[in-house]
Amino acid sequence: FGRTRARVTHAVVVIFLEFFAWGLLTTPMLVVLHQTFPQHTFLMNGLVHGVKGFLSFLSAPLIGALSDTWGRKSFLLITVFFTCAPIPFMKISPWWYFALIAVSGIFAVTFSVIFAYVADVTEEHERSTAYGLVSATFAASLVTSPAIGAYLSAHYGDSLVVLVATVIAVADIAFVFFLVPESLPDKMRLSSWGFPISWEQADPFASLRRVGKDSTVLLICVTVFLSYLPEAGQYSSFFLYLKQIPGSFSSPSSSLLEVSSSCMSLLQVIQFSPEAIAAFIAMVGILSIVAQVPPWMLSASLEAMCSQQLFLGCGDVVTQSEDDE
Repeated sequence: FGRTRARVTHAVVVIFLEFFAWGLLTTPMLVVLHQTFPQHTFLMNGLVHGVKGFLSFLSAPLIGALSDTWGRKSFLLITVFFTCAPIPFMKISPWWYFALIAVSGIFAVTFSVIFAYVADVTEEHERSTAYGLVSATFAASLVTSPAIGAYLSAHYGDSLVVLVATVIAVADIAFVFFLVPESLPDKMRLSSWGFPISWEQADPFASLRRVGKDSTVLLICVTVFLSYLPEAGQYSSFFLYLKQIPGSFSSPSSSLLEVSSSCMSLLQVIQFSPEAIAAFIAMVGILSIVAQVPPWMLSASLEAMCSQQLFLGCGDVVTQSEDDE
């Protein structure tokens, strides 16, 4: 990768390792969550992810503004470290594990720093392709890691899964520390430590107010918000729901939802094993990668087409000039 020149490849490796480590914990985390909060599993699952998301919302503008002046690498190291910090606590203390997940939202904004990193090392016409590559890498990390985690958990126990995930997380942190170069040019960074940003730059609500001043940006933000809103709730509870179906509907009196007797009978038959859940996640990841590929190809095709048209246009101009002479 090199130590002197920052590349998109560095960002891709960081994202892949981070989410691969978390993907390994998909099955063990569902078990630990249900064992820790047997009476309020879905409620606590929502609270943990809700607190984490809200803290990320508050801190993301501040971290982004600071990385604009102090450099990307230091904040990339901080975000990766705090995002992965809860992993070993799954076996040490489940309560601390879920508490750290919630609190880690303060620094768990790796994607924000990664996208800034990519913007630093790419030209404007290359960024859409680079952003697509990073997003597809996130999906690719979830294709195999849940299945691997489910297999290791079934044959060797959850302790080994947590150990492997911890090792990968440490490798990711070491990769950032030793191999990822700084992407922000020296002339744009401060030569000394200080606090060169204003409160308005760090205020997330100020960003929302600025969004409302541009109707186009506002429509884009509303579209993104509405598209991610149901997805966020599904992501935080869907796999837990599949995992708990066999036990939750083992008898008509233990239902979590009010459903008809026919639906109850159907759900009692369905047996979502850890392997089935991992396979489902892999399928979704593959579809996500496939969805990311056409934009890359379209972007590359459009760039090539524009270059060809520009070349032909210049040729026509030269030919016309010669004819006039």
